[in-house]
Amino acid sequence: MLTLVTFSSLWARLFAKRETKVLILGLDNAGKSTILYRITMGAVVASAPTVGSNHEIYEYKGVRFGLIDLGGQSSLRTTWNQYFADTAAIILVIDSNDPSRLSLAKAELQKLVNAEELGTALLLVLANKQDLPAAEGRLTPAQVSEGLGLTDLREREWQIMGCSALTGNGLMEGMDWLVTKLEQR
Repeated sequence: MLTLVTFSSLWARLFAKRETKVLILGLDNAGKSTILYRITMGAVVASAPTVGSNHEIYEYKGVRFGLIDLGGQSSLRTTWNQYFADTAAIILVIDSNDPSRLSLAKAELQKLVNAEELGTALLLVLANKQDLPAAEGRLTPAQVSEGLGLTDLREREWQIMGCSALTGNGLMEGMDWLVTKLEQR
């Protein structure tokens, strides 16, 4: 009996799906936690500003994702680098309804792009809050891309998508892009 249990646990470890680490980053109030729970639970979950991190395992189209949402307050952004090792992808969440902080988001993106540990990480930019009226100052994904200087990122595979954390629009299309790119590696 002991041999059977040992063999079963060894078999499970050998053939268990490897977890693909994805960091969900962005400035405070961008909607990172709402996106995390919308993707993993399919619903909006009430949340407070993240202090530290939220970690969820999510299996999608054969890929086992370890999604890690990190707090975006300025005091917490300095600790992001502690999570960089073995990161396959970054989901950068941008508040499309806050154009005044786009230059700050660009500065944080530059730090991510320059981090050696993230050299091969895919970059998915989610221009969140696309459900809000454009008349209120919401930026389109093209405007967010321009403001972040994404076309200058020639050494990085990236994609930008408009989304709404509240409705879920655009989120699974972003996950589809990640799955496709990860399968090509």
